[in-house]
Amino acid sequence: MHQAERRVVVTGLGTINPLADTIDGTWKALLDGESGIGPITQFDTTELKTKIAGEVTNFDSELFMPLRESRRLDRFSQLFVGASQLAFDHSGLKIRDDDDPLVGRAGVMAGVGFGGMVSFISQLDVLRERGPSRVSPLTIPMIIPNEAAGLASMRFNMQGPVSCVVTACAASAHAIGDAAEIIKRGTADVMLAGGAEAANCEFSMAAFNQAKALSTRNDDPASASRPFDRDRDGFVMSEGAAVLVLEERSHALERGANVYGELIGYGMSSDAYHVTLPRPGGAGAARAMTNAIEDAGIEPAQIDYINAHGTSTSANDATETVAIKLALGEAAGSAVISSTKSMTGHLLGAAGALESLVCLQAIATDVVPPTINLDNPDPECDLDYVPNEAREVEVKYAMTNSFGFGGHNVSLVFASGA
Repeated sequence: MHQAERRVVVTGLGTINPLADTIDGTWKALLDGESGIGPITQFDTTELKTKIAGEVTNFDSELFMPLRESRRLDRFSQLFVGASQLAFDHSGLKIRDDDDPLVGRAGVMAGVGFGGMVSFISQLDVLRERGPSRVSPLTIPMIIPNEAAGLASMRFNMQGPVSCVVTACAASAHAIGDAAEIIKRGTADVMLAGGAEAANCEFSMAAFNQAKALSTRNDDPASASRPFDRDRDGFVMSEGAAVLVLEERSHALERGANVYGELIGYGMSSDAYHVTLPRPGGAGAARAMTNAIEDAGIEPAQIDYINAHGTSTSANDATETVAIKLALGEAAGSAVISSTKSMTGHLLGAAGALESLVCLQAIATDVVPPTINLDNPDPECDLDYVPNEAREVEVKYAMTNSFGFGGHNVSLVFASGA
């Protein structure tokens, strides 16, 4: 049961993604309609159908940890620790020693889709080519998804609740919602919450290609991710991380923290339908949105902006459109909605955290980013998806949707306020 009046605010933001490694840089790129998608440079794509992705090209792990430490970590853990450091610094919190009461009242919740896939494939190659005695003794901590959360807790000496959510593309949204619940019930006062993904490799690309999920618009990478457009042909894989510092409101105000918004609604549901496809008719996704709006204590018509899951796949975009109509009713026709995956690509397990950050920036600036490449709207996707140009809109309440393989649906509602 939640303790009375325990509210959860956001006091820090950090991200490393294909557009930028700062909040301001990311936000400017989104409002300018820039694409972070390009030809793959990290591995040989000769035999792959898809040769494009969103790559983090500006990341230097040594800015966040010694080289010897970074070499022992998979890239997804490096990215999560880096984004966590940026968010922690942004929050103004200080790293505590064991005598500080906050040590046991602070924790980490990470959302990850795959974990250390690149390290897994690399060490599997070592096993096959050089034998079992040459497999790295650090393989297991490199590949397990929960390692990112554990590493962040070590970095900041957070000895409270620390865990990991693995629900595919809904993971980091789940992580943020679950972290907020931990604070509301009084188990912690501060939580780092977000996600990371670094699954760009030949194996994952081949697997998604075989599932016919990825765009093959290799000749024009910047236009490959085109949510809600009738010419969309699949999503674009991306890597990166995003982390929020969630804090109990009175704790934040007592220390004079800057408050960037409040998390007021968290809704979940399951499609209980198919291993990859959304339930036709959108009932499952709509239920997550309705649950979040009801948890927020507001009316559907009060949602000013929705950051859609908007993957650029045929099934998702049409189903999400129907689901928004079910959840918002008549208000869906006037809702302002966009998919920033058109610019960032799909960060899989980290997507929900990055898109939560977008919602908070929209609240702070009263501007919403566009859905780029929306040149020929799909008749089945007939809501206002803010095509191609950012728009000034008063945003008091913003909602983000995240849907994952397996039927996992999550919606989060953020509000302005201190």
